[in-house]
Amino acid sequence: MRVLTVNPGSSSLKLSLLDPDGTVAAADSGAGHEMAPLVKGMPAPDAIGVRFVHGGTDFTGPVLADESVTARLRELADLAPLHQPASLHALAEITAVLPGVPAVACFDTAFHAGLPEAAATYALPAAWRERFGLRRYGFHGLSYSYAVRRAGEMLGTDPAALRMVVCHLGSGASLAAVAGGASVDTTMGFTPLEGLVMGTRAGSIDPGIPLWLIKHGISPGEVNDALEGESGLRGLAGTGDMRRVRALAEARDATALAALDVYHHRLRACAAAMAASLGGLDALVFTGGVGEHDPAVRRRLAEDLAFLGTSVDHDRNVAADGDTEITADGAAVRTLVITAREDLEIATEVRRVLSPET
Repeated sequence: MRVLTVNPGSSSLKLSLLDPDGTVAAADSGAGHEMAPLVKGMPAPDAIGVRFVHGGTDFTGPVLADESVTARLRELADLAPLHQPASLHALAEITAVLPGVPAVACFDTAFHAGLPEAAATYALPAAWRERFGLRRYGFHGLSYSYAVRRAGEMLGTDPAALRMVVCHLGSGASLAAVAGGASVDTTMGFTPLEGLVMGTRAGSIDPGIPLWLIKHGISPGEVNDALEGESGLRGLAGTGDMRRVRALAEARDATALAALDVYHHRLRACAAAMAASLGGLDALVFTGGVGEHDPAVRRRLAEDLAFLGTSVDHDRNVAADGDTEITADGAAVRTLVITAREDLEIATEVRRVLSPET
């Protein structure tokens, strides 16, 4: 089955056409979400897979995207306002461009659907939790699912036998504690705002801050827009692009240096918390744009977690390109860099839905 994977971001779109053996037959990307120009010239797919950030409690696995599914996904749009509307638009566009080709919705939240209750439950009134489905959902699940499987292959070990902290670090960023091949804890929560310092998102803050701001005249809309788009590295250093922050820091810009200190303080604390949820650590995995391409972030986190047994080899870390082990000789914890391949995971899920016998 040849699968076209559709991966919408908040302002861009990535398409990959994968042959049955996983080979990328064609790929394209672009700003905005206009589908026809990107699909034009590609071989015809047998099926389509569209990434959705949020599946709520309704969707804990991939599902054929019929009208009832699409209607429910619209209701979840305000839980991931940077991403869900873009995915809905992409689904509508691609089904219009390729009518009659079955489309499957694949969810970032699905990997975390089995979180232990202690990890998933917020200490909020029961009536609210039941009425509104308030719980930790977790995100980046398509990336995690692939990275966990690939880590097992690279280490020659069943992933179910490994305790892993997987770091998906990009403009959006989160961590997952993985044991028995499953998510047992993660840093993002009810929405993709919680957890680490991100490109433009604040990550975890005192919930009293937005309440205080609203009480003192800042509108809820302004607060939301600031937490989603004007915070994180952008709020700290004036730019949400880690490459630009890194360049400023190397030029000894005091604001950028301070921003990196804040970024790493949160990253270190959250990574240690994930390891604590596992009761120990066998592997530390980096993926995502920053995780794959910024050796300084990897080195600093490994140094911060040295008390757990992490250490990276300088030359391997700096030269890492693609799937690479960067563990220092003698280190107790294996450290890997894995290229994010959400397209492969989406294609796998599409085939599972449409050809369950395989």
